[in-house]
Amino acid sequence: MGETEGKKDEADYKRLQTFPLVRHSDMPEEMRVETMELCVTACEKFSNNNELPPTRLPPTSLVSLQSAAKMIKETMDKKFGSSWHVVIGEGFGFEITHELVTSG
Repeated sequence: MGETEGKKDEADYKRLQTFPLVRHSDMPEEMRVETMELCVTACEKFSNNNELPPTRLPPTSLVSLQSAAKMIKETMDKKFGSSWHVVIGEGFGFEITHELVTSG
């Protein structure tokens, strides 16, 4: 019985880690949904041990994360214009500011 519970806990953890979460976005709803779908698709396509922390990833897995980020960036640049930045991983923080359209 303990083994079954362990497998269920592991499955719940993996599901939690692969579920997209958006805390705040000023994107139009359609763009946000498309972006989330693209991110999930890219991470699934290149999911070679992505659930391990970066410090324990074998070199091929780091390439997988880089490939997923590259796919997302290139697709977003093509579809919505350039200047997108993609960061994939965990255990880091950053702040991004942007300027809305200005008249000159």
